[in-house]
Amino acid sequence: MKVAVFGTQVSDDFVPVLQEFFGFLQAREIEVQLYKPFYNFITEELQSKTYYTSFFHSHTDFDPDNSYIFSVGGDGTFLQSVLLIRNFSIPVIGVNSGRLGFLADISEDQVNDALVNIFSKNYKVVERTMLEIEFSDRENLDFNYALNEMTVLKTDNSSMLNVAAYIDGEFLNNYWADGLIIATPTGSTAYSLSVGGPILTPNSENIIITPMAPHNLTIRPIVVPDNCTITLKVEGRGSNYLTSLDSRSVAVEFSTVITVKKARFKLKTLQLPEQPFFYTLRNKLMWGIDRRN
Repeated sequence: MKVAVFGTQVSDDFVPVLQEFFGFLQAREIEVQLYKPFYNFITEELQSKTYYTSFFHSHTDFDPDNSYIFSVGGDGTFLQSVLLIRNFSIPVIGVNSGRLGFLADISEDQVNDALVNIFSKNYKVVERTMLEIEFSDRENLDFNYALNEMTVLKTDNSSMLNVAAYIDGEFLNNYWADGLIIATPTGSTAYSLSVGGPILTPNSENIIITPMAPHNLTIRPIVVPDNCTITLKVEGRGSNYLTSLDSRSVAVEFSTVITVKKARFKLKTLQLPEQPFFYTLRNKLMWGIDRRN
């Protein structure tokens, strides 16, 4: 068996976890295709040795025969792994080196048990919807897909935007706001949640439209089916606005119309026996922190 391991940076305190993680793979003679910049960081910055059998640098030299992709870091690292590797037939597994993580949900003290379950195939595959974003009068990004959300934002301290939203060609609303978030069920626990959006289970076949600081206080988030096409026409002062796809952003002219729809493929992730979605919600959002419980 062969697996891929992606990462960027972790703290010195995480070195014992890395040693446990790579030691497990080495002891079972599992081939490891390691992201070369992560290997450089481990050996040069952390002054630690690590196990590997080959390297990869991007999706161009990534081995499609890998059984799993391990992302070591936080949710941001997980999103970077999706952008870099771009292989949607292989499940991505997040090993959390930070604090809060809904995608990187294997904590430090769960690594060994999680690996045992994974290589025993004791898990459930969860397929996550992704968004495809197209621009009307400019080239699309090299990878014009998002796992969490697509966001329209005002630039710097400019005045609010007017975003006209259409669902399958039917006018929905004019949003006078600082911006607008189009989120997947996966992204419902990310940026959208921080501005008052609802939480959806990963298998929900819906998309959330969440305004950011709307000028009209009666405007609230709305959930629409994920088989619809969302069209955005943006107006405002200046010459452009910002559009972000997960962690990437680009300046877009106001004349550009944005089309958002469900991608033709989904991202595969794993749900381990001890980590059902509602348990993760209670744990990460501390819903159970109540004297009455």
